[in-house]
Amino acid sequence: MSPSAKAGRALVVGLGISGMATALRLRQAGWEPVVVERAPARRSGGYYIVLFGSGIASARRLGVLEGIGDRGGPQIALYDVDRSGNRRPRVNLGSLAGGPRPLLRGDVERGLFAALPDDVEIRFSTVPTRIVQDESGAYVRLRDTEADTTLEERFDLVVGADGMRSTVRGLAFEPKRYLYPLNYMIGVTLLDGPVDGFGLSEGLILAEPGRSAWVFPFADRAPSLLFSYRTHDVDAEFGRPSAESIRAAFGPEPTGPLLEGLLARYERAPDSLFDSVQQVRMPSWCRGRVVLIGDAAWCMTLYSGMGVSAGIAGGELLGTMLQRHRGDVSGALRAWEERMRPFVRAQQDSALVTGRRMFTPLDRKELIMRAGVSRLMRAPGLGKTICRKLLDSKDMRAKNADVAAPWA
Repeated sequence: MSPSAKAGRALVVGLGISGMATALRLRQAGWEPVVVERAPARRSGGYYIVLFGSGIASARRLGVLEGIGDRGGPQIALYDVDRSGNRRPRVNLGSLAGGPRPLLRGDVERGLFAALPDDVEIRFSTVPTRIVQDESGAYVRLRDTEADTTLEERFDLVVGADGMRSTVRGLAFEPKRYLYPLNYMIGVTLLDGPVDGFGLSEGLILAEPGRSAWVFPFADRAPSLLFSYRTHDVDAEFGRPSAESIRAAFGPEPTGPLLEGLLARYERAPDSLFDSVQQVRMPSWCRGRVVLIGDAAWCMTLYSGMGVSAGIAGGELLGTMLQRHRGDVSGALRAWEERMRPFVRAQQDSALVTGRRMFTPLDRKELIMRAGVSRLMRAPGLGKTICRKLLDSKDMRAKNADVAAPWA
């Protein structure tokens, strides 16, 4: 497509999954996307994620599904365990046909990055510092943090895909508090080998009231480790080394060899994540020619399992709406939000109850309920039926809903 035929020039802030999916679809729709990224280079790391049907469908239409791949398979096994090392088999939906697709975040980012056309401009070490809008576009001041220089450019659209603590959100929207803490913490890392006493593709869940440890298995590599726990003082958790905070959360009882091994491997890991769990809730994701997408707009938390799927689907749908409403950016953004908002709200609400309870039961009552479901799923003959019902449940149908399908 010749430059004169382009539909508009868009600034995409953030070279993560949502940003790349948006830039790719915008380019396919005839736009000229310019992507800026705070980091000095593309970040290739990342931990365990799952891709549900909504994300799979959008990734397929974007042409990136094959490049993303799949780390699931029937060889994956999952166990409920306790501190004494006792284990009970648990059905893993990721190993079932039609279930969610287990991946590393880096798998998705590599697939999207490889699909970006060569003419999509990417600027690293660059952040927006000011956004001023008029009726037809936005002037954005961009700072190159490496060269310590600034310049101002005009764009027809600005897309904030810069994560939960979005800079674009702070610059373009009212200075309200859109982050809603859930009073939970997470610690995540990738393991360099299987857990002692387990196979390479075997995972485990150690769930206790208010705290849990998950080892997420893959078919072809060592697993990912997640600690999740409730806290009444998030600031205090950040006031000491992350490993100390996690250890304190799992005390004062003796750890036992299994939990001690997991804690020690987190401490020794060369790369890890430690953060509070928060949702982003906003009355609108659009303001004039600025739109937020992904965690910047609706961070659902890892308890939803839908961050990556919604980011890809949201980026695909945004480009499609701009294509359908060519010449009417405001109308396209309204139509996009009207389509996305019910989908996102359902996932956020589910994360607060079903997802959080699955990851980290609040109290002994929730733990007992969780154990009961697990026993039913292991029952001969009955287990497969329950798993199929779970895959066909209202919550799973919502996760698999192809939000962009009517517009593809």
